[in-house]
Amino acid sequence: MRRQTPADVRRRAALAGTVVSVLLIVAIVLGSRLLRDFDSALLPYAVATVFLAFGVAYRYTVWISAPGARRLFKQGWRSFFSAANFRKAPTALPRMIATYLGFQKFLGARSHARWAAHQLIFWGCVLAALITFPLTWGWFTFTSSTGSGPGYEMRIWGFKVLGFDSLNIVGWLMFHGLDIAAVLVIPGAAYFLWRRMKDRGAITGQRFAYDLVPLIALIVIAVTGLLLTFSSIFLHGGGYEFLAILHMVSVVFTLIYIPFGKFFHIVQRPAAVGMQLFKYTSRNKDGDEVLACRRCQEPIDTAPYVENLQGTMRDLDLGFAEGPEYCPRCKRVMRGNAYLTHVKKGFK
Repeated sequence: MRRQTPADVRRRAALAGTVVSVLLIVAIVLGSRLLRDFDSALLPYAVATVFLAFGVAYRYTVWISAPGARRLFKQGWRSFFSAANFRKAPTALPRMIATYLGFQKFLGARSHARWAAHQLIFWGCVLAALITFPLTWGWFTFTSSTGSGPGYEMRIWGFKVLGFDSLNIVGWLMFHGLDIAAVLVIPGAAYFLWRRMKDRGAITGQRFAYDLVPLIALIVIAVTGLLLTFSSIFLHGGGYEFLAILHMVSVVFTLIYIPFGKFFHIVQRPAAVGMQLFKYTSRNKDGDEVLACRRCQEPIDTAPYVENLQGTMRDLDLGFAEGPEYCPRCKRVMRGNAYLTHVKKGFK
């Protein structure tokens, strides 16, 4: 079988991006009832989401073309659709989605403050996306049921799903959902921005475009969104047009930036759930042998998991496929011995 070249990967990624973009455009047209519910004022946002779809599909295709990511991707989906895994541990997948994707408990082991800040950003962005994308695409609309209010109807694809009074708590939540999202995002992003400026460990390896720009973009989006509400309520619309343009530019820039910056880990993270499920189910299968470290005989992991790591190392041509058969401590000792033997020796 001919090994794929970078040009092959780029062509396949471009095709995947084009297909996903076309499907999104079709979904926007059909979901907005042939554009009858589409708000032309939101056209820049909709165009940005089409570019976002292309970029995500392109980058994801390139990512899973790498040997290590491809093996993780295949193994994850195999575990996801495994009937045997479901019978063995029916609650494993929803529990991992909740703890690994939703509440990101693995971050709490590093720092409670970082976990809390990440939760604020995560849930704020999820809330904003659930509101912004369907509105941008014309999938759901808010229309006055009386002509002048305060009664409103929320319609999805033209079907009424909810009627509410704009003056009660339900109405306030409906019309201020994005403000709530902004209030969640600002302290979370501000904490990470502060940490990037004060923590020596974070400063050492950070890059402006990769680490700081995403945080600044989130803060600009959230602050300008809140200022739009402030302008409409307290300033009778003063400066609203300028703020609306500034907010639109920041949102469009961020959407286009997502596939090619740090935000791409949002798309990658779900694939890791499948790998976590594979690790969990392989450790809980009856009869699976737990391999011992070849040097100290301490337990490492199950045979399927070690074999998967060895396969990835062979795919990458690393020439050290026996590495997963050693525990982390012994790997460090072996690296130290190799340094003393092959590197330090040259300075004597």
